Amino acid sequence: MSVVNVVAMITTIPGKRAEVLALFNANVPAVHAEDGCIEYGPTIDTNDVGPFQTQVGPDTFVVIEKWETLDHLMAHAAAPHMVAYGASVKDMLADRTIHVLSSAS
Repeated sequence: MSVVNVVAMITTIPGKRAEVLALFNANVPAVHAEDGCIEYGPTIDTNDVGPFQTQVGPDTFVVIEKWETLDHLMAHAAAPHMVAYGASVKDMLADRTIHVLSSAS
């Protein structure tokens, strides 16, 4: 299997995005140190793009990830630091949608 791409849409309860992002960003170095991590980081809406943009909104952030293999992604999901992060933010999340994608070419 080729590189695995992940787009994770994380929506917090209103007003909690900054707090969740702080916890997320504190965890990023541990994720970057994982075997197979190519890219992993949170993104938010860019301002002043124009009418063609569909914004995710003030309570949502999108995590863009790339992993060398599906096995690396699965190990990431079960990593102790990810389990701890999930437990620390679970009461602040309204929704979470994870898209695992492969190249179409």
